[in-house]
Amino acid sequence: MDGVGVCVENYSRELCVAGHGALVFAPATPGFEDDEPFPVVRFPSLPLPGLRPYRIGWPSLGRDAITRARNTPFTLVHSHSPFVAGRFAMRTAARKGIPHISTFHTKYRDDVVKLLKSTAAADAVVRSIVRFYDRCDAVWTPSESTARTLREYGFTGDVTIAPNGSDLTRPTDGERDALRKAGRERRGISEDSFVCLFVGQHRWEKNTALIIEGLAALKRSAEGADFVVLFAGEGVDRSGMEAMARRSGLGERARFLGKIVDRDAMSELYAASDLFLFPSVYDNAPLVMREAAGFSLPTVVASGSAAAEIIDDRVNGFVVDNDARRFAELIGALMADRDAIRTAGSAAAQSVYRGWTDIVRWAATEYERVFSRFTV
Repeated sequence: MDGVGVCVENYSRELCVAGHGALVFAPATPGFEDDEPFPVVRFPSLPLPGLRPYRIGWPSLGRDAITRARNTPFTLVHSHSPFVAGRFAMRTAARKGIPHISTFHTKYRDDVVKLLKSTAAADAVVRSIVRFYDRCDAVWTPSESTARTLREYGFTGDVTIAPNGSDLTRPTDGERDALRKAGRERRGISEDSFVCLFVGQHRWEKNTALIIEGLAALKRSAEGADFVVLFAGEGVDRSGMEAMARRSGLGERARFLGKIVDRDAMSELYAASDLFLFPSVYDNAPLVMREAAGFSLPTVVASGSAAAEIIDDRVNGFVVDNDARRFAELIGALMADRDAIRTAGSAAAQSVYRGWTDIVRWAATEYERVFSRFTV
């Protein structure tokens, strides 16, 4: 599940826990069965060529989706896409005379350029996106940098910042130590090894080449350095990343774990690691940084990236230039200075980590405000 899916899942779960109702409409995914504490209506979908594992859904082709949308007495509708599903949400809200909130999450223009190889087509899609948000009753984004992206697209309306959170509970020191031991034993990693971790879609836009090239440079400059880098996730560029890791000479120091859906296994992985690597210049508000922070795991981010927005260099994380040599120098220095990592990790747990319960409690209050304004 990608970050948007995780966001929808946690909004819905926390709203139900708080005594509200939630009905989720989402594209069907082959082989996936829902096991959530809230109802999910699936509608037909097709894979997006070149953007695996993403799919585009067509709710208007789903008889159940149409019937449930027509017959459910919604108070408001909250969409998380400006495309087919978002427009289905907009029509549903308009038909019922209720407010429609939509969250803008992603640098869609970049995806369209990659998919269609056409800036003209990307510009047309951006104009369509702006028209969509112009018609919404409230527009949310998960970060200031995401709001700037939307404004760069041409949107001039009000934007509310609705941060992302983590559904992983912060462990006590004792619990984290136990998770660390279990995670390392599961992966066959000794306690002395320095473990770097990347979690996310395996796409070059995530700047994973910097991780591979930087750690390969570290290996060459410090041959005896005992480190391993773990890549958790899937994506269209995984095979290319694996090939680059082999060519670079990282060998068994780079391990590709595939997609990990079990949240207990993810907790072990975060606890087993010493440093989280997320130098993406594509992501607007990465959930995984907040998850890592819950385990006192500080993040290395790229200078000037949206991810760096919540990082104070060497206070609650580390900021590095988008350069393999500088990246290698930083990781090497941190391997020799575990106190700096522990200090930044403790600060990240306080300043970067945010649980979904608090965020959705705020969102429920904001829903009431939007509804009240809409009905005046």
